[in-house]
Amino acid sequence: MDCIFCKIASGEIKSNFVGENDWFVAFDDINPVAPTHVLVVPRKHVKSLEELAQYDIDCMKSFFELVEQIVELKGIKSSGYRLIVNQGSDSGQEVEHLHFHILGGRKLGRLG
Repeated sequence: MDCIFCKIASGEIKSNFVGENDWFVAFDDINPVAPTHVLVVPRKHVKSLEELAQYDIDCMKSFFELVEQIVELKGIKSSGYRLIVNQGSDSGQEVEHLHFHILGGRKLGRLG
């Protein structure tokens, strides 16, 4: 499989993780749209939210615990942050490996 996020998660492509656990890795986006822009990706290749939903509750709990660690580490917990997932091509998803964006570090504009 030629998935860039799989290669990053496995260590085949070197990246400085800002957080990780058994299920997910997190790293700074190379094209940030906010002062803090972190990507959180499953270690295994997961294409959609529906696929992720098949995993047990420990997986999802670990996701939210990792997000909590990252926003504390990046200093955006108290000021606020946005957690985004783009699902499918119409949403703007560019890599077909499920990933979540954590955005913060400034006042973000309204959506929609």
